[in-house]
Formats: sequence, structure tokens, C-alpha cells
Amino acid sequence: MSDDDATDPTAITLIAVTVEDVVTALETNRRSDRHTVLRVTPPFSGRMRARIHRPAAADPSAIHLDPSAFVEDPPPYPHPDETADRLREAGRYTTERHHDRHTAAVDAWRDTIRDTLADTVDLPASDGSHPVDVAYLG
Repeated sequence: MSDDDATDPTAITLIAVTVEDVVTALETNRRSDRHTVLRVTPPFSGRMRARIHRPAAADPSAIHLDPSAFVEDPPPYPHPDETADRLREAGRYTTERHHDRHTAAVDAWRDTIRDTLADTVDLPASDGSHPVDVAYLG
């Protein structure tokens, strides 16, 4: 395999990624301004692993995929203020109840994300994009 082949993303036919990495990266991007990606690093071959990563500097040889590429029609992330507002409207607000309800809303969101995982993702390639299958682990 030449060096060019080892850095050619079109050699990839399948990406394996843990469900937890996809959900955690997506949640991190929704909850904060920290940008988290799923990274695939060369040398590239038919089957590759994507791992959660917070890029600190540009790495031109790695492929950084936004976690939203792994989900189809994700629901909006539950906001704590919305949970509090619903409790207040019902006249049932307490700090403990707010915490419990918001935790339950986030858990439900995470479960819903697991139900919306995409079968394929598009990798960037010199001629546009390169679709690959995804295998979810865990």
C-alpha cells in the first residue's frame, strides 16, 4: 500500500463506532460550546474505527465527523429552563423535582438518539463525498 492509498478515505467501506460515543459527542455539542467530533485516523483501510475526540489543532490527515452525521432527524436537546417552565406552569416546581424531571428528559433524549442512528455516513473525498456503512458497537 502506498502512502497515498493510506490517506485516501475512499478506501473505507465501513466505520465502526460505539453508540455511546455518538450520543455523548452529540450531547456535548448541544450542551456547550466545546466542539466534539468522531475522528477516523489513517492509515485508512476497508474497516475503520471512529472515536470521540475534541480537536485541539488541525490534523489534515484525520477525518473529523460531526456526530450529527450519524443520526437522522435528531430531536431537540431538552433545555433545563423549559423543564422548569413546565413544572412552574403546573404549579409543581421544586429544585429536586426540576432536577429529576430534567434528568429524565435527557435520558429520554439519549434513548431517542439511539433510535435515530443512520446506516451510512458521508466521508469527505477529493471528488465530493464518499458514503460508507456504519456498524454500531455497544
